[in-house]
Amino acid sequence: MTRPRVVIAGLGETGVLTAVRLAKRYDVVGISTKPALVSGQELGLRLTRPDWWARDYHHSFAALRGLDRARVLHGTLTGADLASKTVSVAMADGTIVDEPYDVLVISTGVSNGFWRRPGLESAEEVAATIDGTHRQLARARSIAVIGGGAAAVGTAWNAARVWPDKRVDLFFPGEGALPEHHRRVWARVRGELEAAGVGIHPGHRAVVPAEIDRITTEPVPWSTGQDPVHADAVLWAIGRTSPNTDWVPAELLDEHGYVRAGLDLKVPGVDDVFAIGDVAATDPLRSSARNFTFKLLARNIRAHLEGGPLKTFTPPRRRWGSVTGYQDDGLVVFTARGQRLRIPRLPVDRMVRARVVDRGYYRGIRR
Repeated sequence: MTRPRVVIAGLGETGVLTAVRLAKRYDVVGISTKPALVSGQELGLRLTRPDWWARDYHHSFAALRGLDRARVLHGTLTGADLASKTVSVAMADGTIVDEPYDVLVISTGVSNGFWRRPGLESAEEVAATIDGTHRQLARARSIAVIGGGAAAVGTAWNAARVWPDKRVDLFFPGEGALPEHHRRVWARVRGELEAAGVGIHPGHRAVVPAEIDRITTEPVPWSTGQDPVHADAVLWAIGRTSPNTDWVPAELLDEHGYVRAGLDLKVPGVDDVFAIGDVAATDPLRSSARNFTFKLLARNIRAHLEGGPLKTFTPPRRRWGSVTGYQDDGLVVFTARGQRLRIPRLPVDRMVRARVVDRGYYRGIRR
């Protein structure tokens, strides 16, 4: 008997974690423009300590044991035919493949700066980008980070800690940063930034240049009236995202180009299509990219194929999690209510990384 085929369009973290949970029961096909899992998380660690970052956030698909039963296509999605239930893929070797599905999962994510690019890349190109941006920051004597979200704040803190001889400044438009977190989080993190020597500049709204998908060196002017800022390296982390949905039929998208999805992660008005991650317009924070919703998606796909009811998730009103990333002394996590939890390194290594993430999430990683 032929097993149902689940095509997962996009193998970022949510796509991979969904595939891992379905590969034993179904014929899973994953499609990725990258030859590996390249996480968009923890930008600050990626830029300042790329080898340390790669241990948790950059893995070849062959290294993930949970994908052993899945088939991975390295190519670019070019279209989807909802009537015939196929997606078209331009493969890395130039051939075009039409891949049939019984269930389609859209998890192609978003483009955001130089660290989240949608284009087809080889392993060498991915490595060159990671190494190149690290070297550019390492050479700079001064760094200006533009943005008030977790990526910007975490990058400023990590840069100041790793390179204490550099001048590092953080610029954001509001009175405080981290506006999607509980207000207590910024109150705590601000003190840590100041202790690390980061210059904090609220009330600065930048005049954004046409290209922010690279680290720039030009002066930054401000629409709020301050004098332009000069720095050897200007990092744009302003949260300007663009959904990777050029290949998705227009009737599945909202007015901003994101995939319409309910809190059960199913795309309304069409059979057999689900969406998850930053590309899915489930709620204002698009929180299916976090909050363990990959488990719900795998459960709902099984229910859908077997005729059972679907369950929903309750999106949080605020973001939660780490801001500065995993460090030599452990991990600091903030709850949705703004509480600060510090986990020492030994429990993080033995419990969180080895058991929960490596074995639990990915079903084992060949390191």
